[in-house]
Amino acid sequence: MLRFLVVGAGAVGGYFGGRLMENGQDVTFLVRPHRQKQLAKSGLVIHSSHGDFRSPVQTLTPGQQGGPFDVVLLAVKAYHLEQAIQDLIPYMGDDTVILPLLNGMVHLDRLEEAFSPGQVLGGLCLIEATLNGAGEVKHFGERHHLFFGERDGSESVRVRRVEQAMEGARFEGIKSGEILRRMWEKYLFLATFSGVTSLMNSSIGPILETGEGSSLTRRLLDEIACAARHREPSLDDALVKKVYEMIRFLEPSMKSSMLRDMEKGAPVEGEHLQGVLLRMAGKEADLPLLSTVYNRLQIYEANRQQEVTHS
Repeated sequence: MLRFLVVGAGAVGGYFGGRLMENGQDVTFLVRPHRQKQLAKSGLVIHSSHGDFRSPVQTLTPGQQGGPFDVVLLAVKAYHLEQAIQDLIPYMGDDTVILPLLNGMVHLDRLEEAFSPGQVLGGLCLIEATLNGAGEVKHFGERHHLFFGERDGSESVRVRRVEQAMEGARFEGIKSGEILRRMWEKYLFLATFSGVTSLMNSSIGPILETGEGSSLTRRLLDEIACAARHREPSLDDALVKKVYEMIRFLEPSMKSSMLRDMEKGAPVEGEHLQGVLLRMAGKEADLPLLSTVYNRLQIYEANRQQEVTHS
């Protein structure tokens, strides 16, 4: 049995942390006081086609005594990373390994700066889930995949232990020998999917059903791949084609989590996804669609902040 600390009990952390609990692992959630009270009252609740789950949970709020832990499952939004790093410090031991599930790539650099590079695995998840008004995890669709691995592609005892902890759990825990490539694949997918659905304020189906929408989606993906290659030149045309096919075969009703956040008036990760890509490419790069998406998200955030200030 491993001791897991799940940082964030939102939709992603709640789902995978709950499934690990269900599988007999020792799981604690590091949460804010209001979420701790909510979980103490109602427990962790998951609604899913793969089986519902409800259970009391162990929680800590930042500063409460606990740890060290074997594995930190880092499941926060990118704009909460800095605070999460500070919250984590007291719970890290010399052998604690961090399995981050954040979107994008640059969080790996920041985690290496804050902790030891040897403590940071590669990781990503593929899942569509949200929290409902009662703080319960609502899982949509069939996908609930969690990929992990050493970033250099090597086998290791600690990765094998994580794999064993996930064996039999009601999600797909997949050890990968090419985790960085998988992370880049998801980054290209997510930056395109979230970008086009947020720009068009629509689920993916109506966008792809119009000739211009389908063409625009592909051109946006090409611009995103062009930007990403400034950081990772190995991203070949075959990978880009694969990502486009992933988008093309999505359920027509699927919305990106970014669009769902916008519909709720919540913060979005535009700075950490599309903004980072533009900075990778540099000011001289000609990326009109990516720039338009980023500008759309900047305007959304400016308006949201104004509403928060005046409320």
